[in-house]
Amino acid sequence: MPLKLNLGCGERRLPGYINVDKYGAPDLRHDLESFPWPWEKNSVGEIRLVHALEHMGRTADIFCGIICELYRICVPDAMVHIVVPHPRHDDFITDPTHVRPLTAESFEMFSKAKNREWISQGYANTPLGLYLDVDFETVDVRYTLDAIWLSKEDRAQLTGKALYHTSMKHNNVIKEITVILKAIKP
Repeated sequence: MPLKLNLGCGERRLPGYINVDKYGAPDLRHDLESFPWPWEKNSVGEIRLVHALEHMGRTADIFCGIICELYRICVPDAMVHIVVPHPRHDDFITDPTHVRPLTAESFEMFSKAKNREWISQGYANTPLGLYLDVDFETVDVRYTLDAIWLSKEDRAQLTGKALYHTSMKHNNVIKEITVILKAIKP
């Protein structure tokens, strides 16, 4: 049976998961910026990174190493649940331990299908999935609005493109981003 990991768990321990953090008293203490990780290749079926990934990967090499380790330990079709603060929200900006701004589009960099599409269309996006030989498909993206935007009227107006455009013009519209990735493996 594949493992379930709650990485960078802090004080948010989940039953049925191996809770992992560099600090505190998790099930396993491990620095997730140190490689290789202590799990076998193709051994993990579900990973949760809830308000954890933005604390890791200050440099591109370390961040890409984290993505490579996620991919290495995932079984085919493993699900990776990621929640991060929106990079244009005060929750991200005010915490000095937040070192990696991430958007939903950040994870498309690690999709071989997206990488091939960009190459065929002449886009300048870096095809990291192809370069690193990792492949994650984004299966769901959800945005949590900040409380000041939660009125029924604002919610009705802020969908699809309107939400995107508003969040590009104003800070503190989107509080956090939830991205669910699937490991694509043969």
